[in-house]
Amino acid sequence: MDIAAWLRGLDLGQYEAAFRDNDIEAAVLPELTTEDLISIGVTSVGHRRKLLSAIAALRAAGAPPDLTPPTAPSGSPLPHPPLPGLVTGITGETRAGAEAERRQLTIMFCDLVGSTPLATRLDPEDLRDVIGAYHRAVAEVIGSFDGFVAKYMGDGVLAYFGYPRAHEDDAERAVRAGLALLAAVPRLKLVAEVGLQVRIGIATGLVVVGDLTGSGEAQERGVVGETPNLAARLQSLAQPGTVVIAPSTRRLTGGHFDYSELGGVALKGFDEPVSAWQVLAERAVESRFEAQHEIGLTPLIGREEELELLRRRWRQAEEGDGRVLLLLGEAGIGKSRLTRALLDGLAGEPHLRLRYFCSPHRRNSALFPVISQLEHAAGFLRDDTAEQKRDKLDAVLARAAAEP
Repeated sequence: MDIAAWLRGLDLGQYEAAFRDNDIEAAVLPELTTEDLISIGVTSVGHRRKLLSAIAALRAAGAPPDLTPPTAPSGSPLPHPPLPGLVTGITGETRAGAEAERRQLTIMFCDLVGSTPLATRLDPEDLRDVIGAYHRAVAEVIGSFDGFVAKYMGDGVLAYFGYPRAHEDDAERAVRAGLALLAAVPRLKLVAEVGLQVRIGIATGLVVVGDLTGSGEAQERGVVGETPNLAARLQSLAQPGTVVIAPSTRRLTGGHFDYSELGGVALKGFDEPVSAWQVLAERAVESRFEAQHEIGLTPLIGREEELELLRRRWRQAEEGDGRVLLLLGEAGIGKSRLTRALLDGLAGEPHLRLRYFCSPHRRNSALFPVISQLEHAAGFLRDDTAEQKRDKLDAVLARAAAEP
């Protein structure tokens, strides 16, 4: 496959050098994400959407070597190739035309508030521009968290997290995307002065996903189960400018956010009241591990040898023989749990502990772990003003220097 020709076919030949300089070949192309495109210099939102749509078409078609962008009768490329649904296997690789599969998804319904009155106030072409800008903003935000926009329903958007690619933190990604949408949509620059707001419902659970429904441009990958119905009901319950989540999502997001419990709410189609939470904001957590396990930890079993090694290195450090340890292992194998066990054993001994945590959601924020640690040390609160934060920084830095 000729990448340069493919880009020229999309009228995006200006990115040939960027793709070439970053060694993007045919085998790599179907795996590109929004973050990848930003990192190589595709700063235009419209260009990124066009590329992502074309890349999705490549994935669905299996990306044969001679594949070129679809063309209109005039010979010019179609401006927006279709975004077909994809299905992944256990390995996470996409497979065209695969069978529907059972898997856990986090599903988001996002609704534009007040679209009916908006339609009565605006010229149809202006309304089209407003809805188009809203759809593009939603797609951009959801794509940045590796979510999948499954369907546009007028002023509503249905999105999946965990399909076609699953992550261990899909519920957290969905909630972060929801909060980002609450902030992004009101800031849209539109042809008409309208204050846009959204309301969002999110639920997590087992579904069957992948069945093709509809035909032609209306064809989509359907999802079957209780979860989409619950997400839709929670969205209708949400107030403008809020995110409401199901108990299943609340359990998976742990202490990463601040919540307001709404109690048991009666929802149409559900026999029993359903517990619901409104997500207020991201919580400034010192440790992602503790945030994920805020309810409690299971006993540590079978790690006596590793824990004893850590303790011996601590004793050597106490005696003045400094030590550095690298704890390496697959995700979820228990690295943070083992470290927590060591710290629990040192609770009664004098020591200074500094902890820095990286996050996949902060990959574009330089020095985020250092900034986060300083914010915790200074005791920043979410509602602090800039002046209050400065005073707190002065206070914490005064402990280390005469003139902070």
